[in-house]
Amino acid sequence: MSDSLKDQLLGLGFKPSEATGKPKGPRRRDGQGGQARPDGRVGKDGKDERPAGRSGRGGAPGAKRARKPGGNPGRRSQEDIDLAKAYAIRAQREKDERIRAEREKQEAARARREAQAKLAAFLDGKGLNAAEAEHVRHFEYGGRIKRVHVTADQLRALNAGELGVVQLNGRYLIVAADVLAEAAAILPAAVALRVDPDAPAADEPYSDPKYQVPDDLVW
Repeated sequence: MSDSLKDQLLGLGFKPSEATGKPKGPRRRDGQGGQARPDGRVGKDGKDERPAGRSGRGGAPGAKRARKPGGNPGRRSQEDIDLAKAYAIRAQREKDERIRAEREKQEAARARREAQAKLAAFLDGKGLNAAEAEHVRHFEYGGRIKRVHVTADQLRALNAGELGVVQLNGRYLIVAADVLAEAAAILPAAVALRVDPDAPAADEPYSDPKYQVPDDLVW
């Protein structure tokens, strides 16, 4: 037979197949030359080119869901608000205390000025200080040793409680005992020397007329 088998079959009435498809090569598997996609296409570099959000479990491969740090944000916000309120309340309380303290200080200063003015008016013309005083009577007042010049009779009267000393605007005035009592009622802090005649002598170390401190002694 010189004719080929194909020619013999054509001669008997067989027709050639109409299939025109190209020979199929071996189907590539995942990891070999690229990954097959659900639609039958594979990227050139072997990567999955499916749209984001449709691969895997609804996200890009390897993506993790972000977690909110700090636990419950609502509770944390409420704590911050409560803390801010506490700070505001404390700041307002401290401010009120400062204002009240300043008001009390100003009121005390005003009352003292009024008392001093009233005392000055009351003591006007009642001082018994003598220009010829030859003795010095020392006494403690305001945490320091002060002195006033007196006569011999005034020194004895001071030590007997019949006279007293009042401080007024930096001066020490010798006054009678009844004047001293009224001055103490107006401004107690102004009483500089008042001797209790019944008190032991040790309570008033400067009551002895013989007790003299040198005038040039620095206290």
